[in-house]
Amino acid sequence: MTLKVIISGTSTGLGRALARHYADSGATLGLIARRADLLEGFVAERAEAEVSLYVADVRDAAALRSAAEDFIVRHGCPDIVIANAGISHGTLTECAEDKEVFEDILATNVVGMVNLFQPFVSPMRTVGQGSLVGIASVAGYRGLPGSGAYSASKAAAISYLESLRVELHGSGLSVITICPGYVVTPMTADNPFPMPFILTADTAARKIVHIIERKKSFAVIPWQMAIVARVLRLLPNFLYDRLFANAPRKPRINHKDHKEN
Repeated sequence: MTLKVIISGTSTGLGRALARHYADSGATLGLIARRADLLEGFVAERAEAEVSLYVADVRDAAALRSAAEDFIVRHGCPDIVIANAGISHGTLTECAEDKEVFEDILATNVVGMVNLFQPFVSPMRTVGQGSLVGIASVAGYRGLPGSGAYSASKAAAISYLESLRVELHGSGLSVITICPGYVVTPMTADNPFPMPFILTADTAARKIVHIIERKKSFAVIPWQMAIVARVLRLLPNFLYDRLFANAPRKPRINHKDHKEN
């Protein structure tokens, strides 16, 4: 039976790599992203794949409901729904102009995940099977200086996914939380600090697919970052604060460009 997979955030990076992997394995895909040209480019690369494209922002709940309805009519209920769409920018609470960026990050990384899952939960519950997969981050383990919005969004995603997992216990649906460390994507390209154990997008995608196949409820990739994250979580606040107060920070967004986009 052909696997049916929905993936958000498939313009570039990890989402694109996941789409390539599932296309090459013969899956039927529903790909969601904001940029039509990049989605159409994927179809050109994988002309043999069965793909439905949906140009949508995950912050737009109505657009995602429409995409879900269309996919189900065309292909049936999906087996896997991967909430991968996410954004990251440096932010500072003291800067009033960063408030809009805070809101965008939280709306995309948290509410966008809810918007993607919501229209699929009832149909998947009806058939009694399927996996809802949320891409969180080890950045959600502790608050990183200069990345308050991103760390908060990923911590919220981890807790939301756990709540959803418990809510759906016994329904036949799996809820899978995946926390990658650093992955080579446009989102990490401007990070001005060392990124230990960084993975290529294709390597990360292969690991994620394996986790989904095993229906493991929670996983950190690579395994080395799981150790780092646990150590950071165990550090007492006074020591964590001292170690990270002067750490290099992700650049803040150019607010003129942000408004134009």
